[in-house]
Amino acid sequence: MVNDKIDIEEEIKRTRPDYVLYKPSSQDGFTHDTGNEEVHVFKCPDRSLMAVWTQSTFEGENDQRVVFSKSFDDGISWSSPEIIAGPEPGRPYMASWGFPLVSRTGRIYIIYSRSTGLVDTFRHTTGLLAGKYSEDAGKTWSEEKIIPVRRSIWDNPDKSVPPNIIVWQKPERLSDGKYFVGFTRWVSRSVRPPAPVKVWWAEASVVEFMRFENVDDNPEIEKIEISFFAQDKDALKVGLISYPDVPVAQEPSIVKLPDERLFCVMRTTTGSPYWSVSSDGGRTWTEPEPLRVSDNGPVMKHPCSPCPIYELGDGKYIFFFHNHDGHFGNFTPFDTLDHRRPIFFSVGEFKIGAVQPIWFSKPVFFMDNDGVRIGYQEGRADLSMYSSFIILGNRKILWYPDRKFFLLGKNISFEQHLKE
Repeated sequence: MVNDKIDIEEEIKRTRPDYVLYKPSSQDGFTHDTGNEEVHVFKCPDRSLMAVWTQSTFEGENDQRVVFSKSFDDGISWSSPEIIAGPEPGRPYMASWGFPLVSRTGRIYIIYSRSTGLVDTFRHTTGLLAGKYSEDAGKTWSEEKIIPVRRSIWDNPDKSVPPNIIVWQKPERLSDGKYFVGFTRWVSRSVRPPAPVKVWWAEASVVEFMRFENVDDNPEIEKIEISFFAQDKDALKVGLISYPDVPVAQEPSIVKLPDERLFCVMRTTTGSPYWSVSSDGGRTWTEPEPLRVSDNGPVMKHPCSPCPIYELGDGKYIFFFHNHDGHFGNFTPFDTLDHRRPIFFSVGEFKIGAVQPIWFSKPVFFMDNDGVRIGYQEGRADLSMYSSFIILGNRKILWYPDRKFFLLGKNISFEQHLKE
């Protein structure tokens, strides 16, 4: 059970945040807000900031919902969260993994996974793609509608069973000026190879991409047009070392290169991230390769955990990772609630003519929470970077969940870190 002697006010300071976006009201789940993750912070048309995230008692619980909060002072203070989608009378099933799209006229779309009660891989991944929109920066929201989604050979052959899709990063205008994003498609257990071990991260998964074609026309939710790339056999796959038929590529993060190509980093369960590049706006991608410091340089170590990359400008990037392969202290790659820490970053720089187009600096320590568990039941100790990144004037801010409990923000002064 959770340690009731833990002081929430002290725990929130462990990663030395500069901003507090959300602090749960309890530790034991009584207030049903002790699970907070996959946070997306973005600029609203009314000059506020909006944060959208998935909230629950604990990840995967039946009360999982999509909520939002707003800040009118550049992230210093935040409003109490309001539910966009989730369990409610007449619609009992969970809503998860919401992400924003803002049209050029200011309509805010929030797209998310809506459970139907059927479970194909995990309870919180099997779902329809649904959404709502707001014309007034979140004061009111439209009725929920379902967006048609192309099915895949990786889905359950029974068409009544929804696919298993998670979009974990904010879509950006990366492809022909349109919102573009990568996503994980968990492979249906009805078509997947047998798992070598019975742990969640040995489930099969592939990486695919979607582009939102008509958001700037302000369509109704059900009329949003999506182009899907790297589909079916062309999906990005990375096989387990001893079981190459089990694909384990997940959670892609994408940046645009100075030469207009797209560079994608994805997590795997092999002990290293992998990368791929597209020269045609995301339609086709190169075969994934292990992420290295440089061409022929050492492989960068990282377990099965989010590893986002963000653009800093002028051909420079920042990459967040754990700097170990899952063997951390007494923990093994199986201990995902404990080994997903600490957080390091490397500054990447675009290299003309290189095979791997971004080369990385020496890892720099960024933050840690000391591995103290907090939260519902036995809690968790991870610093999983289900994060987002914004630039406000001279400030570069990483917004992140700490132990999927707190939602926090931290200024990135990477020049100072590199000097140290």
